[in-house]
Amino acid sequence: MDLIIGVTGASGTIYAVKLLEALKKTESVTTHVIFSDYAWANLEIETGYTKEDVLSLADHSYDNRDLAACISSGSYPADGVIILPCSMKTLSGIANGYADNLITRVCDVALKERRRLVICPRETPLNTIHLKHMYELSQMGAVIAPPMPAFYNHPETVEDIVNHQIMKILDQFRIPCEGAKRWGEKVQDRV
Repeated sequence: MDLIIGVTGASGTIYAVKLLEALKKTESVTTHVIFSDYAWANLEIETGYTKEDVLSLADHSYDNRDLAACISSGSYPADGVIILPCSMKTLSGIANGYADNLITRVCDVALKERRRLVICPRETPLNTIHLKHMYELSQMGAVIAPPMPAFYNHPETVEDIVNHQIMKILDQFRIPCEGAKRWGEKVQDRV
């Protein structure tokens, strides 16, 4: 399975890092990663990871300005695209077919080729324009999966919260995820 992961300038780059770590353990998945300039800046601000750390987790990496990359074509047989986190600027570009960089282009291709597109918008509160774009993308077939924590699994750490979101994303591609608890699974008694 070939998955393209786009990482934009919204807060939450740790989600992308943990997704890439999970996919690195999955031999049947080849990863293609694209970071926007602001995503690299956020990675430095929000985490202890370096650019080199993250690029070592991906099988292939691309410059967001490279619209001639092989993955920008509908003839490239990608199985899906994940945008995590997705900024409202990128969300708007995708919803309006404005493919001016590689991240928005691979999303445009996913929509036109009817491939799985999972968009994880990271913003709050949301205004009417944001909601309209999410609605429109959902109508086009995209899966809108905002990083929202679950508490039925009794998370104890930020990593528990992040892992649950990664599980929800990987479920969209039927890829197993270790380290996250599902509804109904036994959790430690916390009385």
